Amino acid sequence: MSRRKLANSEDLLSHNIIIRVPEKLFKKLEKLRRETRSPSIAEVCRKILTNQKIKLYQEDASMNPTMEELAMIRKELKSIGININQVTRSFNGSKAQNERSYLALQTADLYKHVDGKVDRLLVIVAQLAEKWLQK
Repeated sequence: MSRRKLANSEDLLSHNIIIRVPEKLFKKLEKLRRETRSPSIAEVCRKILTNQKIKLYQEDASMNPTMEELAMIRKELKSIGININQVTRSFNGSKAQNERSYLALQTADLYKHVDGKVDRLLVIVAQLAEKWLQK
């Protein structure tokens, strides 16, 4: 299977440039490659040579527990929403007043769980705002 032809032949990488660099510079380029999430050091070098912008990505490991908690709250809220939909469907299909009252109380109880989760979300958002908006 042959290589796909590019529409613009000027975009084709047709010439090799082989250079040697000291260990210190190589480590610096490798670090830059990791921070830019580029597939290779050659890609980073091409961007440097052509004066293209290089986007650096930085990961904040201290945010991992917060992100895990946010993901868990999202999952719990989704489950509660599904339960509320099921109870509402049962409520709308029920004719007996006793059953409708029971289902209404069950829905109110589910909304109390939502209220607790939203309160926790507001606390987390306030902490994040404090961290990111500090001067």
